[in-house]
Amino acid sequence: MAARSGADYLSGLVDSREIWVDGERVADVTTDPRFQGAARAIAELYDLQVAPDLIDKMTYESPTTGDRVGLSFIEPRCREDLEKRRDMVKRWMDHTSGMFGRSADFMNIMVTALAMCWRDFQRDERPYGDYLRNYYEEIRERDLVLTHTLVTPQYDRSRPVEEQDNDVAAHVVDENQAGWIVRGARMVATLCAHSDEILVAPSSYLPANSDAEKFAFCFALPINTPGMRFICRPSLTPMAAASEMDHPLSRRLDEIDGTVIFDDVLVPWERTFIYRDVEMCNGLFNRTGAMEQVMHQFSIKNLAKAEFMMGLAFQVAESTNADQFLHVQGMLSELIVFTEQLRAALVAAEADIVERENGFVYPGSMPLWTVRQTFPQNFQRMCEIIQIVGAGGLVATPSFAELDGPRADDVDRYFQSVNSGSRDRVRLFRLAWDASSSGFSGRQQLYERYYSGDPVRLAGALFDMYDKAPFKERIDQLLDRLESAQD
Repeated sequence: MAARSGADYLSGLVDSREIWVDGERVADVTTDPRFQGAARAIAELYDLQVAPDLIDKMTYESPTTGDRVGLSFIEPRCREDLEKRRDMVKRWMDHTSGMFGRSADFMNIMVTALAMCWRDFQRDERPYGDYLRNYYEEIRERDLVLTHTLVTPQYDRSRPVEEQDNDVAAHVVDENQAGWIVRGARMVATLCAHSDEILVAPSSYLPANSDAEKFAFCFALPINTPGMRFICRPSLTPMAAASEMDHPLSRRLDEIDGTVIFDDVLVPWERTFIYRDVEMCNGLFNRTGAMEQVMHQFSIKNLAKAEFMMGLAFQVAESTNADQFLHVQGMLSELIVFTEQLRAALVAAEADIVERENGFVYPGSMPLWTVRQTFPQNFQRMCEIIQIVGAGGLVATPSFAELDGPRADDVDRYFQSVNSGSRDRVRLFRLAWDASSSGFSGRQQLYERYYSGDPVRLAGALFDMYDKAPFKERIDQLLDRLESAQD
């Protein structure tokens, strides 16, 4: 199978998967109103990759079958490969305004990066690296959508998982010739209801002792695997909206998050990539270089998101001539700075490529770490600026349905502005509300804060890995020079 279309993707979602939300099991995520918006948005992305005028920009020739496969699966061997992948990701991100962070390219790039280091996974007892390499080629050729989960449930964060006195966190309970049995739960599986597969991967560091081994694994399973179920948070899609234009982002782009529960699920050996191996789990993404590849993807997403928020703020300010005020121009210039810093970081990362022993190239890490550390706060500021510029108009704007209702004349007269007719202004401010102030926006801000890891630990990790010696040496040299120059 080559790169899929939207129809191909949607047909694959109709199976026996066990998705729960609002106290009930979802019969069909493609038609359930809480899930169908995101399903259709993903289908649109898949249609983009097979559009006749874009297929050469969105896909490449599979090295094993010769079919066209998604460019997010490419194993980059030169700067041009990174640039081609960036262009592909940016098209998807622009289509979703950067508000759909877990589109398929995120996990495609993650699994590809791990598979590029497949030899590191090999063990004497089993060829886990071969299993990983085979899995990568399977999802590439079948063009599957993945979710993933990294984190144990929030039971007692003051104690490491192996010391907690319960059976909540996913762990190994048994093994046999066919595979091993996993029991317990993991969070947060974003896009779980809309995915074909789930990758269960390590995140938190585990102590090097036998008690932690049962929590040290990495594997992948189909979403409809027997004994596996997902309990999702309530949808952010407003069910009682009078018009789809009232919530233009949340009705399309709510990539619902869920918790996965394993009820003594059999994990086949050939779907296992790490097993009871604490050393392999700890620092996996940084050690393999997968983090650099993933940071490249989400930095592109961040650029699309910043460009969208900047353009939206420009439009809101211009609609009422608020952009004539110097302090408003100052806030809008902040958005310009945020956006251009992101663009510069991507250019720098692609210029500072590193070729590893495996023959593949990786984007420079420090520019992308800078994005990783600054974007969560910057995105909150973007939302705040739109709130300040939009002000009372954000909460006073009526439903788009009012434009065709009994009081349409009132809306036409009283909701226009100096630079916008009522229809344009209402739809603009409904979009601005959804992007900056709605429940959807709140989830976006929380997502940006935590999806890449605990910001406190990330700051510590950056400090530890950064090469501080040249800059400290420069200070010593300056002081020595000043002292020696004394009369």
